[in-house]
Amino acid sequence: MYEDMLIPYDGSEEGTKGVEHGLDLAAELDSTVHALYVVDLPGAPRALSLRDDEETIREEYEAYGEEVLDEVRERAVDRGLDCETVIRSGPVSDRIVEYAETEGMDVVVMGSAYRGKIGNLLGGTTNKVVRSTTVPVVSKRMEASEL
Repeated sequence: MYEDMLIPYDGSEEGTKGVEHGLDLAAELDSTVHALYVVDLPGAPRALSLRDDEETIREEYEAYGEEVLDEVRERAVDRGLDCETVIRSGPVSDRIVEYAETEGMDVVVMGSAYRGKIGNLLGGTTNKVVRSTTVPVVSKRMEASEL
């Protein structure tokens, strides 16, 4: 059913909720997990100080991405799952959709923050992915009590 599952992860609490839900689902379905971290540096126009330090900032983001993806890999391996990890750069929702569609993912599993009524109108990354991709998206939303 879902042989290849994309789990985007940024190290946040809502991201962790998505990872746990995705790994549970992957274990039930014996899916291969693809864990994705997206480096999203501030866009143009950038402050001069950011431009000067851009390579250092990118390296720090990538090191953090490798760290959080290692967490996902360890959790997946503990459940007997195969796990591939990848880091991409650019707008987060765009890179998630791009990876899901070009790499032939069967499903995307993401966590979603509790945003209240106004936040639901504005949306977040999960909302953008749901509205932009043809790949099915499963989301696990945080509850207000988890804030």
